[in-house]
Amino acid sequence: MPKYFRRACLAVSIVSLMACNGDRPSKAVSINKNPFPSTYEAMPSSDVMIRNATVLLGNGEKLEQADVLMIGGKVDAVGKGLVLPAGAEELDASGKWVTPGIIDVHSHLGVYPSPSVESHQDGNEVTSPVTAEVWAEHGVWPQDPGFNRARAGGITTLQLLPGSANLIGGRGVTLRNVPATTMQGMKFPDAPYGLKMACGENPKRVYGKKGVSPYTRMGNVAGYRAAWASAWEYKLAWDDYNAGHIKNAPERDLQKDTLMGVLNGEILIHNHCYKAEEMAMMIDVAKEFNYHAGTFHHAVEAYKIADLLAENQNCAAMWPDWWGFKMEAFDMVQENVAMVDAGKGKDASKLGCAIVHSDSASTIQRLNQEAGKILYRSQEAGYDLDEADAIRWITLNAARSLGIADKTGSLEIGKNGDVVIWNQNPFSVYAKAEQVFIDGAKVYDREDPAFQAQSDFLLGQPAGDK
Repeated sequence: MPKYFRRACLAVSIVSLMACNGDRPSKAVSINKNPFPSTYEAMPSSDVMIRNATVLLGNGEKLEQADVLMIGGKVDAVGKGLVLPAGAEELDASGKWVTPGIIDVHSHLGVYPSPSVESHQDGNEVTSPVTAEVWAEHGVWPQDPGFNRARAGGITTLQLLPGSANLIGGRGVTLRNVPATTMQGMKFPDAPYGLKMACGENPKRVYGKKGVSPYTRMGNVAGYRAAWASAWEYKLAWDDYNAGHIKNAPERDLQKDTLMGVLNGEILIHNHCYKAEEMAMMIDVAKEFNYHAGTFHHAVEAYKIADLLAENQNCAAMWPDWWGFKMEAFDMVQENVAMVDAGKGKDASKLGCAIVHSDSASTIQRLNQEAGKILYRSQEAGYDLDEADAIRWITLNAARSLGIADKTGSLEIGKNGDVVIWNQNPFSVYAKAEQVFIDGAKVYDREDPAFQAQSDFLLGQPAGDK
């Protein structure tokens, strides 16, 4: 009898375990898809009216001398001359800029934290080419000082990913960038999980040196396909069980639980992939197994297949100017993001999903300036782009990639009050985030030490969090 058809009473509670009898449990077995739920609660907030700012909404709109109203932690109104509700705090932002909170889709804060010592390196489970069973959140150290430094750069939401040593490295987690003592206290409620994959040089180098597959890019693709084929069998067994076609629940497999989540459309792919032909191949592999190829990270050659990415609704998360540090990162152009953004033209329905990411504990502190570098080079090359376009790369498009665009990423009515007040144009090298709000609550103020959280790890040390 196939192992998936063996009797296995694997319910998620002791009540279900006790219910097993005969050939079929009296209560159907199910998989708990959220065994580590978020305990995040928005910090206390007051209603706030930000007045007279240049406002980038994140959705392509730019308003001059405009107001942003947050009520109950949500964006309530954006426009000119808004009426101040009774009891609301009024902030004069004349001469300043306001944007949605910045979102980084590719971070390793908490799993590769500071101080950077071997005992803190929890981002790569380099034990097998496929480790879909591991979850980045189980290695997150919430006291990483990098979270506070990122908040000072306007980062309100970030995805923490496993590293890129493996073909399939494990689940990522999306966090709210708030001070907390537990990972669950930062976990973005109801955000989809991500699954980290990796193309190219990293997995074939790591495992080729060990004398095991993959040793080549051929081996990489064979490894992906074998994992997805096995996951499909697992999914079919669970589908049959849930439909009542077989009596016995499949035997639980944590690795295949994650892969089945992708096949069921519940978990989003985030794929470290540099080269154009490899991204195209991964789109084909996804079609073979009927899942979406998701977001390509780093994507140095994305400009070569911008139309293909737009056609298949794949986002690409890129740097402005990191290139040449290995062969697969060699064929770079500084207009990469702009070319992906253009997609198939300026028809909004055909625009590409271009994102600027960090992959760096330092760069995350100035992701606005990374986007600014791209905007400058793109305009220099003749692209018709401005600040209202560029802000999407680190707000709304990033939220799309993470499956949370209905909740954050733009200053639209009903969305979370994730807001940054900048001292000037956020794409200037001189720009500083002056105040940062998450769910309407002030979490950072450059002028008020009461809103400059420090890591517990650094408290009492001479340099503090500086």
